[in-house]
Amino acid sequence: MISTNNISLAFGGQKLFKDVSIQFTDGNCYGLIGANGSGKSTFLKIMAGDTEPDSGEVIVGKGQRVAVLRQDQFAFDEYTPLETVIMGHQRLFAVMQERDELYAKPEMTEAEGMRVGELEGEFAEMDGYDAEAEAATLLDRVGVGKDLLAVPMKNIEAGKKIRVLLAQALFGNPEVLLLDEPTNHLDLKTIMWLEGFLYNFKNTVIVVSHDRHFLNKVCTHIADLDYHKIQLFVGNYDFWYQASQLVMKQKKDANKRQLEKIDELKVFVQRFSANASKSKQASARKKLIEKLTPEEMPTSSRRTPFIHFKPERACGDRILEIEGLGKDMAGMQLLNNINLTVNKGDKIALVGSNNVAKTTLFEILKGKLEPDSGNYKWGQTITTTYGPKDNAEYFKIAGSVIDWLRQFINSDDENYIRGFLGRMLFSGDEIQKNINVLSGGEKARCMLSRMMLSGANVLIFDEPTNHLDLESISALNEAVMKYPEVVLFTSHDHQFVNTVANRIIEITPNGLIDRVTTFDEYMEDPKVVVQRDELYHHHEELDL
Repeated sequence: MISTNNISLAFGGQKLFKDVSIQFTDGNCYGLIGANGSGKSTFLKIMAGDTEPDSGEVIVGKGQRVAVLRQDQFAFDEYTPLETVIMGHQRLFAVMQERDELYAKPEMTEAEGMRVGELEGEFAEMDGYDAEAEAATLLDRVGVGKDLLAVPMKNIEAGKKIRVLLAQALFGNPEVLLLDEPTNHLDLKTIMWLEGFLYNFKNTVIVVSHDRHFLNKVCTHIADLDYHKIQLFVGNYDFWYQASQLVMKQKKDANKRQLEKIDELKVFVQRFSANASKSKQASARKKLIEKLTPEEMPTSSRRTPFIHFKPERACGDRILEIEGLGKDMAGMQLLNNINLTVNKGDKIALVGSNNVAKTTLFEILKGKLEPDSGNYKWGQTITTTYGPKDNAEYFKIAGSVIDWLRQFINSDDENYIRGFLGRMLFSGDEIQKNINVLSGGEKARCMLSRMMLSGANVLIFDEPTNHLDLESISALNEAVMKYPEVVLFTSHDHQFVNTVANRIIEITPNGLIDRVTTFDEYMEDPKVVVQRDELYHHHEELDL
C-alpha cells in the first residue's frame, strides 16, 4: 500500500497538482491517466522518492518495497542484464555482494563468520537462492535471451536495455510497482505477456500508459489526473471513459436546468416587480435568483485535436502491385521476394518480428530507398502521404510552427492557417514556437497536420500513436476508421490495429502471411500458426 497526503507541486509558476491525498491499496492496479504535461510522470517520481513535492508527503507501508521502471538506459552499463535485474531489489543485491566478498576471502575471522551466518539468514528470507533463476526467467519473458545474460549492458542494443529495465522493476515481487509507459518499444507478444503478469500480480501497481487496450486488460481502477487533482474511478479505461462522460453530462444538464430556472424567475421579476399585489413574490424570486448559482465548470487540461483525412479523389481500381521485392541492409536480409496486391478499401496492418523490415518496405514504397530486387507500381490515380516513425528530417530547418505548416498549405489565408492549427491544439503564442523545441507529441501533431493537408487517397503510417496522448490517439483512431480509402500501417497499439485493419499481412523471413480479417481473429487463427511455423523454419518464435 502507498498513499499521499496533501501533495502539491508547481514548476515555473505552473501548478501541476494541489493538495492531492489518495490511497493505493494492495491487490489493485491503478492506471494513472491525464493529458500530456499534466504531471503523470512527475507524480510517479514523487511516489518513487525521486522528486520532492513542494508540500505534502508520501506514505509507504512499513517494510514494503517500492520498485520503479527506470528510464536511464546507461545507468547499468557496467553490469550484466542478470545483475541489473537483481539490482531492482537493492537490499538483496547488497546482501549478495557482501556475502560473495566474504566467501571470496581465503580465511574468515570469527566476526566475519558470524556475519556470513546473518547474511545467509537474510538471503534466504528474501528468496536469494532463487534470485538468478527468477531474473533469467523474467529476462526470457521480456525477450532477452540466454545469450545476453552475461554480456555487459553497454554492449546491448537500446531496445533490449529497455526490456532489461522492465524485468528489473518486476523482479522480486515488490509490494508497490510503479511503471511509466511499460509497453513502449515492446512487441505485441511481450505486451500480452506483461498484461498477464500484471493481471495476476497480488500487490499494488500504478501504471502510466497511452495504450488503451493495455489499460483495459490490467487496470482495476483509473486515477484521473485533471484540474490539478486526482480522482479515482473503479474499473478499467473504458469504464472510466463512460463514467467521466456521464459525470460531465450530469453537470452540464444540471447547469442548464439552473440557467433555465433563473431565466424563468427573471421574466417573472421583470414583469411583476412594479405590481403592488405581486411585489412580494417578485422580491422572493429575486432572492432565489441570487441563490441559484450554476456550478462553475473548471477548465480541463485535456484537449482533443480535430483529425480528419479527406482524399481529393477516390482511388481507382489499381492501387499497388509489388512483385519479387527484396532488400538487404548491413548484411541482413530484411525483405525476401515480397509479392503483394493492394485492393480498393484495404486497410492493411503490417505485423512481424522485424520492425526494420516494415519500415524499410514503407521507405521503398515512398521512393526513399531502392529495392535490391523486384519492383512495385502505384496506380495512376494514387496519391500517398507518409507518417514515418522517425520524423526528425522534417524538423531540421529552424522556424515557427505556422511557418512550417505554410509549406504544405495551398492558401495564403492567415485566418484559415491559424484556425487549422487551433484545431490541432496550437493556439495563441504556440503557433510562434520554434519547431526545434517542440515536444514529441507536438511534432506528431504537426506531421498529422501535414498528412491531413495532402488530400492523399492512400495513408501510410509507421507507428502513428507514438508520442500522442490518449485523447489524440482516440481522435486519430476514429479518423482512420472513417477514412474511405486505402491505409497501410504498422502499430503496436492493439486497439488501433484491431479497430482499423481489415487485412493483416505478416512479414516473415521467407514470405508473407496474408489474411482478410481483424487482428484479434488473426491472432486466434490456428491455420496462421501452422503457416507461420512453416515460413519461419523453426526460427525464434514470432514477436509481433
